[in-house]
Amino acid sequence: MDSLCIATPFGHVQIYATADFIVAADFVPAKKVSVMTKNKILLNARQQLRAYCEQPQAFDLPLQLQGTAFQQRVWQALQKIPAGEVRTYGDLAQQLNTSPRAIGGACRANPLPIIVPCHRVVSRHGLGGYSGDTAGTNMDIKIGLLRHEGLEIPA
Repeated sequence: MDSLCIATPFGHVQIYATADFIVAADFVPAKKVSVMTKNKILLNARQQLRAYCEQPQAFDLPLQLQGTAFQQRVWQALQKIPAGEVRTYGDLAQQLNTSPRAIGGACRANPLPIIVPCHRVVSRHGLGGYSGDTAGTNMDIKIGLLRHEGLEIPA
């Protein structure tokens, strides 16, 4: 498996890929950005991430998401939320005939944050969480992503 670290306005994103699929992405502490790779999937991911940073848009990458059948359903639903829009945990729960907590658990387990846009899921009365956190750096990333997509977030 290969990886590439890409600097974005939201933080450094480490993307992991096989020769055929993107398999994981993580926001990581600032470190030396990787610029050398021959992995075509990672090069495509870098190009699409840079394009997203210029203008919010959907990603079109070959993904291999490891998770339960339920998590897979949630992650597929997340990929259908357009940039600049949000859904509540309750909205998705109703759509998928489950509970908001179950949706939150699947979002927390998302192996590809930003690419599978769990940041577009909010609670009915606030932002909810991001990558398992409700405060701190991960929430700063979520707020930054939502603002980048044109959503007004109260200070």
